[in-house]
Amino acid sequence: MASRADFVEYVAEQMQQAGSIRSKKMFGEYGLYCDGVFFAVICDDQLFVKITPQGEAAFPDLPKAPPYPGARDSFLVEDVDDRERLTALVQITCDGLRQQPTKKRRK
Repeated sequence: MASRADFVEYVAEQMQQAGSIRSKKMFGEYGLYCDGVFFAVICDDQLFVKITPQGEAAFPDLPKAPPYPGARDSFLVEDVDDRERLTALVQITCDGLRQQPTKKRRK
């Protein structure tokens, strides 16, 4: 089941205080970017945020699950209505992702 565009817009609106949020349609689902950093996907109208050490330290109680079969676990954010918590998670995650060394692309 593909995600609904109105759900994606709602989630992006909920986290707008974290930075410039942009969604991109990918394989029938959506990828989310904050200030150019890819940090989450929305699959089947569920929000999955990349796991970082900083995110795990700040939100140890968030459940983890893969967004699709064969994928790595991500944080499964079940309460997208909690704007403050969602904004903090996005900021912490994106800061952590910016600190990671960049991977070289294959040619």
